[in-house]
Amino acid sequence: MGRRSAYWFALPAVGFLGLFLLYPFLDVLRFSTWDWSGLSEPRPIGLENYWDILQDPDFYKSLRITLVFGAMTLLPFILLSILLALALDGQPYERPVKALLFLPGLVTLGGATVAWYTLFSPEYGALASLVPVPRWDQSPFWALVLVSLFTIWRHIGYGVLVVSARLKAIPKTLLEAAAVDGASPAQTFRFITLPLLRPAITYLLVIGTVLSLQSYTAVFLLTRGGPFGGTEVLGYYLYKTGFEVGRLGYAAALTVVILLLTLFFAAAQVRLLREEK
Repeated sequence: MGRRSAYWFALPAVGFLGLFLLYPFLDVLRFSTWDWSGLSEPRPIGLENYWDILQDPDFYKSLRITLVFGAMTLLPFILLSILLALALDGQPYERPVKALLFLPGLVTLGGATVAWYTLFSPEYGALASLVPVPRWDQSPFWALVLVSLFTIWRHIGYGVLVVSARLKAIPKTLLEAAAVDGASPAQTFRFITLPLLRPAITYLLVIGTVLSLQSYTAVFLLTRGGPFGGTEVLGYYLYKTGFEVGRLGYAAALTVVILLLTLFFAAAQVRLLREEK
């Protein structure tokens, strides 16, 4: 009776997930087999959209830009999260500083991007009147740097909280024992603190990689994929294909491919976490 009651209690949640997650996903799978603009009558074409993706140079270009964006964002994000968490640990101002670091994540994304655009605009930005600002509106590299800095700024508070939570779970007796045995602070960090921080670092690395594959909003609001398509990550390429070009069937197939890539990294996360155990 207990197990049967548990199934009944779980039924509303399972039904909710099925209605808002499983059913739309099955619809996307159906759309991905159509040649459909959203206005015309859909024409079934089987797996032709997936074959076109495999031969699409724009897809591979967007995938390469997404991977470069992830590399430019992840390493500084993780390093800053570790350094800031270590610097704040045990300090009297730890809580207010963490609150300030977490504050950008609470600001609406639209307001944050408008503030960044007006601040870093090479022509009329407030920062441009004080120091030279690279012409990121004409350089794909600097535009990608701008989006990466914005992403780090917005999520650094979350990274610091994750590392700090793991840092506080390290038994102080281990650190005290290392100090008694004559270990230097650098040795203590290398051989005790860093290995014990590995689950938090793994979590941030894999989750950050998954989010990089799905990044879209910051690019859409800051650069619109430009200049010269230099910031056209997979998420923006998906939006452009579906709603600007009008190939909704092809965009649905892109959605499935991005989902498969995301699931691959999620499986890697599970594997890494199991290895930690």
